Amino acid sequence: MSDQLDIKTGWLDNETMQNIRANVPLVYVDAVPVRVDDLGNVTKVGLLLRQAADGSLSRLVVSGRVLFGERIRDALLRHLEKDLGPVALPQIPPSPSPFTVAEYFPDPEVSGFHDPRHHAVSLAYVVPVAGDCQPTQEALDLVWYTPAEAVSESVRREMTQGHDRLLRLALASVGALP
Repeated sequence: MSDQLDIKTGWLDNETMQNIRANVPLVYVDAVPVRVDDLGNVTKVGLLLRQAADGSLSRLVVSGRVLFGERIRDALLRHLEKDLGPVALPQIPPSPSPFTVAEYFPDPEVSGFHDPRHHAVSLAYVVPVAGDCQPTQEALDLVWYTPAEAVSESVRREMTQGHDRLLRLALASVGALP
């Protein structure tokens, strides 16, 4: 097993990962980063510009795998810091609860959430961030939109994989869907 799993990071080698993706649903987290005012109302929504799993350049929420032995809260923190930078200061509660569960399938017709690589089950969260956000690693850009701008037709056209639908569900869950 030590040849297949890096114990320190929980990453599998490529061949093992491809075999698992072909046979087992994976657990993911999706995080919609938001800015809130003093009353806790969502004022801005952060969307990344990055290469999606289907190869397109898309506006997406923060997303990634939960590693073996990793708590959901820790996976959220890791992915938010990886994509938004180490001083994003995400405000994740001690025991986070998802606003929905999204099932991604290789066939886009099954659920409306699509990932050509595999079947994934994703726990989705709205996460306030308080610090300075700078896109890192594979993210090309980060844009903060008002809730109305984020669900506009022009932004929705830039989104793939069902993230436009996920964003609407996120905003509805916090009473910010225009």
